Parts: sequence; C-alpha cells; structure tokens
Amino acid sequence: MTADSAPRDVWVLVDHADGRSVRKITYELLGQAQALAGAAGGRVVAAALGAGIGGLAGDLGVHGADRVMLADAPVLERYTTDAYAAVLAPLLEEARPRLLLMGSTAWGRDLAPRIAARTGAGIVTDCSAVEIEDGRIVATRPVMTRKAIARVAFAADGLRIAVVLPNVLPPAPAVPGRTAETVAVPVTVDPGAVRTRVVEIRPLARETVPLTEADIIVAGGRGLKGPEHFALLDELAGALGAAVGSSRPPVDSGWVPHDYEIGQTGKTVNPQLYIACGISGAPQHQAGMSGARWIVAINRDPQAPIFQIASYGLVGDLFQIVPLLTAAVRRLKAAPQG
Repeated sequence: MTADSAPRDVWVLVDHADGRSVRKITYELLGQAQALAGAAGGRVVAAALGAGIGGLAGDLGVHGADRVMLADAPVLERYTTDAYAAVLAPLLEEARPRLLLMGSTAWGRDLAPRIAARTGAGIVTDCSAVEIEDGRIVATRPVMTRKAIARVAFAADGLRIAVVLPNVLPPAPAVPGRTAETVAVPVTVDPGAVRTRVVEIRPLARETVPLTEADIIVAGGRGLKGPEHFALLDELAGALGAAVGSSRPPVDSGWVPHDYEIGQTGKTVNPQLYIACGISGAPQHQAGMSGARWIVAINRDPQAPIFQIASYGLVGDLFQIVPLLTAAVRRLKAAPQG
C-alpha cells in the first residue's frame, strides 16, 4: 500500500458468524465504505479475522471490497479482545487508512475503544451516518435517547474510527463476478498472551429470523403481565413470519432472555413493520425501534407515549386484539389468490 493511497482508503471490520457467513452489518458498512472511499479516490479494504474464514473473501468482493486482509489462525477462532486487538492494531498502524468502520455489535462495541487507545485514533460511537463534508469526515449520532441529533467532526488527521449502528444504512448490493484482492495476514499472537477465553457459547433457540435482520417484529412489554403471555406474540409472529422482541421490563423481570430486548440498552432495529403490544413507549425503548417504517401500537392507555410515534394505534385489550390479528392474518394467507 503506497503512502499516497493509504490515507484515502476506508477499512471495514468484517463481522461474521464463526467464519460461516458474513453478517448483515458488514454489508451495510461496505456500502458506506464504497461511498466514502469513492469520494476520496481510495479503496474499500475489508479486514477479516477468524479461523477457517478463507471462504468469506469471495462474498466480500461481490459486495464491494477492493481488498480483503485475511487473518486466519486458530487463536482467532473465537472473538477475544486481546487477540483481535493484537492483530488489527498493527495492521492499521502500518496501513494508516483514513477511516475504520465497525458495527455497533458485541464485537464492535468491545473492540473499538481498545483499538482507539492502542493507535491513538479518534472515535465516534453509535453513528447513524458518516459523510465527507469540505474534506472532513463528519459523523451523525443520536443523543439524549434520540431526542436530539449530534453532528461530530474528527478534530485531527490520522486514523478515525466510526462505530455504526446496525440497520441504519443500506447494504451494499451484490455485483456478481466482482472480485477482491486477497492478502494473507501473518498472525503471530502468542495464545498465552490472550487473557480471556471463550468457555462455551449457548445460542438462543429462535424459530424466527434474528431481530436485527427481521422485516417484521412483534414486541411485548409490561402489559403482557407475565412470561406465559409471550405465547400470544409467538403465534402472531409465526403467522406473519416475524421475529419476537421485547421492551426492557420483561427482560428485567426474567420473562424473556436479554437477546429479546430492543432499546437503548438492547438492540437497534429497523423493520418495515413493528407491532408494539403492551409497550408504553419510554424514550429508552423508542431509541431502539423508532426507525421502523410502520409502527402499530396496541395499548389500553390512550395516553401512552408509543401512540405519539405510531403509524396506527389500537386502544384496547391486547389479550383480545392480538388473537384476532393472528386469526385475520391466517385467513388472509389461506385465502385463494386472485
């Protein structure tokens, strides 16, 4: 990489599922990287770390990467802060790209501040947009539980890191036949220097698509009154082909796993349709779902804040309304077309 081209390159940290497939957030970052690198005359560089991940390079090229930096080693099989930082930080210090894009995921939120500290990079988290204005990189991020929007410019030259929220940017379209240059990165991390290790991973059994990738979400709140009533949402979600989510109170009460939580301390989602059942709509919850295209609110309280952002509101008993909705969806799907 030449000194002339390096400062114009935009890097993307690849988020993947144990080397098997690239996660959606990576495609979103690649799309943003294409726009930023193209404006500066640079390249899109995807940094992929893991074990047995060689098969990802082709997919990354199809989705916009010009170069793939492939760090493939057993010590990187499971994500750990020490190992990933030990590999990624020297790469960035040598290449000196203009910008590193990372997803605001479990990996990104953990790794980004460590990389920033090691490299002296400027960092902006929870970005909803990253643009170039008058030659400067400017990030947009929600603040005050999305009651305001801040625009932040990096104060100095050098490496910049933008940690981008999932589901706020369009993914890069696939271009069949497009390829990327692949560069094998030597990995010299001493396993003994890795101070943590993954003992076990217990994936939650979900019969539907992940929340962050769902086009339709049915979410429940305190108004469900107990864990057993989430079965109503499961029925509606099954009929719609939707994912089931939750506001924070059911998670705090142990009704559903933390993986269900949508909001400031949970996931940020951006579905086409969001059905909020028994959710009052506190700002902390709105921070994670207000980007939905259509919001349907079901609540007994006509003054619930959720109605202020809802596209459609149903004031009534969710225990009566949700089964009726489920039955109506099933009838429509069973009806002959035409």
